[in-house]
Amino acid sequence: MDAGVESQTVDSYKYAASIFSKVVADGYIGMVKTVPQLYRYIYDRAERATGVPAFRRWVNQFTASNLRALVNERKPDLVVCTHAFPCGVMSEYKRQYDPDLPVVGIVTDFVVHPLWIYPNIDAYAVATPEMRQTLVTRGVARDRILVSGIPVDLRFSRPRLPLMELRAALGLPLDRHIVLVMGGGIGIGPLDMMMRALAKIDAPLAAAVIVGRNGRLERRVLAAAEQTDYPLRVFGFVDNVFDYMHASDVLLSKPGGLTSSEALTAEIPMVLVKPLPGQEERNTRYLVTKKAAIRAHGERHLTQAVAEVLDSEERRAQLRASMHALRRPEAAVAVGERIVDLLRRRARR
Repeated sequence: MDAGVESQTVDSYKYAASIFSKVVADGYIGMVKTVPQLYRYIYDRAERATGVPAFRRWVNQFTASNLRALVNERKPDLVVCTHAFPCGVMSEYKRQYDPDLPVVGIVTDFVVHPLWIYPNIDAYAVATPEMRQTLVTRGVARDRILVSGIPVDLRFSRPRLPLMELRAALGLPLDRHIVLVMGGGIGIGPLDMMMRALAKIDAPLAAAVIVGRNGRLERRVLAAAEQTDYPLRVFGFVDNVFDYMHASDVLLSKPGGLTSSEALTAEIPMVLVKPLPGQEERNTRYLVTKKAAIRAHGERHLTQAVAEVLDSEERRAQLRASMHALRRPEAAVAVGERIVDLLRRRARR
């Protein structure tokens, strides 16, 4: 869809109070690594909240004030928020400075936390009907909610080459099962455990591990690879994850919303490993309940789950059928159409 729309990306945390930005970035990672139970408690408590705490309201007001010069300079016709924090900031910006500036919130998980919900967001795009009902229950008008799915690149929906040609193009073995491992860009995933679990599978396999722009994570994986007796390839940042998903037989990953949505669209069976407290636990619960993924509880169960997927065509077919029912490959198009509609409405005013 070419509607003559230009876009620019802004990191809203750069405009927040520096101490808040540091606490969010360093504190979140440190907390989920060392005391995940505390993060789970904070997340659950915030989920039950019915109002905006004073500190969060102050941060939103402070950041909205800092953003004012940027917004005045760039003069956007519409703002899209793909994270809960800028949703709150832009809600406050509209209250203080420009109530007519359209703001769209795109929720990139399979649950919606109250941190997303503000009274003057013009439209929400969500993954599931259940999320729409949550928003409605919290006071959001139903006509402002689009059940679109999580937007992903359309190239996840179909492979660009036949399987063996694609594997050859990527440098992957042609005579083995391919296990795709994605550990998360911040390196929290239990990759060492995944490598050990794969070594215990009695089937010819190879692993492709994508670590993104994370040198320390890459070194960890390479060190683990020295202890494996199966082929293992490590990739840094790649801009064609869809190719690796289409070339693989099973995906091992943490259940981030975007990665899970990409996997659903590609219909690659998922084994979910060690979800973080909060939204990843909720994502896991949703996908497992819908029979679209398997959750591995520990190393032994991971070995069993991957072996089950690789050994059973029936199991793979069942997972893919469930994924097919949930996938929404046209999500990005649907969200784009809603954005263009809002832009046209504004132009008519």
